[in-house]
Amino acid sequence: MLAAERRPDAPPKAVWIVWALLGLNTLGSAGAKTVVRLPRSLIQMATMGALVSAFALALLLNRRLRIRSGAFLSLLTLLLVPSVISSLHLEVGFGALFRCARLALFVGTLWLLSRWWDGGLTFVRTHIRMYFAVLVSVAAGLVVSPGTAMPEYYGGRLVGALWPLTPPQIGQYSAVIIGLTVLLLLDRRTTGASAAVVIVPTFVLLAMTHTRTATIGLLAGLALAIGSLVLTSAAARRFFAWAVVCAAVAAVAFASALQTWFMRGQSKENFSNLTGRAKVWDALLTQPRTIPEEVFGIGLGDKSFGGLPIDNSWLAVYNEQGLLGIAVVAAILLVLGGVALLRPPSLSRACAIFLISYVAISSYTEAGLGDASPYLLHLALAASLLATPAPVAATPLTTAPAAPAVRRRRPTRWARNREVT
Repeated sequence: MLAAERRPDAPPKAVWIVWALLGLNTLGSAGAKTVVRLPRSLIQMATMGALVSAFALALLLNRRLRIRSGAFLSLLTLLLVPSVISSLHLEVGFGALFRCARLALFVGTLWLLSRWWDGGLTFVRTHIRMYFAVLVSVAAGLVVSPGTAMPEYYGGRLVGALWPLTPPQIGQYSAVIIGLTVLLLLDRRTTGASAAVVIVPTFVLLAMTHTRTATIGLLAGLALAIGSLVLTSAAARRFFAWAVVCAAVAAVAFASALQTWFMRGQSKENFSNLTGRAKVWDALLTQPRTIPEEVFGIGLGDKSFGGLPIDNSWLAVYNEQGLLGIAVVAAILLVLGGVALLRPPSLSRACAIFLISYVAISSYTEAGLGDASPYLLHLALAASLLATPAPVAATPLTTAPAAPAVRRRRPTRWARNREVT
């Protein structure tokens, strides 16, 4: 008996609301001064409320708890082990346990959403719309109060004037949006006009942030992603060739302007020690530690050391989750990268390669891989793009209805008489 094919259910619209709430939670509560001074406690209530709402809504949408197991989510769950063990010592206060609960809710929500991870591009479009809405608020703040949006204490770099966003955050969102939109355009999944509406203003905001890490991550990530499409896409080959030519021309014609933008008015000494980051890193590495602190860390904190930001995902994880945390984070990137290399060329694979490479590059000067952050959300999106489509459910056909009974004709009188004779 043949089986009828039934396609898996499409994600409901509320799933995109859950993804947007996760994005809101990762915006953070500390950053630049805003036009209207928002109390940090109020911002924390909004971001934490968004996470709780995301988990509750995801649980409501996935009441039967159908999940898709995978290495990414399994390793992310394993990251909770050193986080909880180190945070129980309360070396960084009760806030460590609160951050553990936040990370657990974040991972739990991703588990509930994994039901709809099928390698499609719907989450990509939601990711772009979500962060583009954040950048619209940044642009609105620039129009409302240019002085607040480009303060002197940040060297005239663009910040969030309506929501406390730092230049690296704005640069990160801009770079991710531009990269994903370019890839969608190359595969003709969006029109040139729609792509221009997103890319042009976003690129302007990226330039105004003077964020070198985001710019390098964008260029390197796009190079790797488009390179994965070169053998199968003529559009990718043309774009790659034109990009190389334009980059060579720009390097020659605007060398002085590019150098000025890249240096941001810093001295060579300040640039060589990565704007003071190297001093914090050296102090962190020379700090005496016990064996448990080496293995499990000191507990989830605010990614700082001695009151200064660490600004390095690997050292932040080492400080808070120890060597075990570093091993888990490295395994996450290696697994995602290995799976991406084994997948056949496709747009989903290219988007995943872009996100993985961007996060890997940014991890050198940005923290966040060991806690609920936009970087983990980027990697979750990459994992959804690398997921194989859900197997088609086969439901046996219902038993065929019995053939209608043939009504027996009553024999005629002539036939009865013949039988008698």
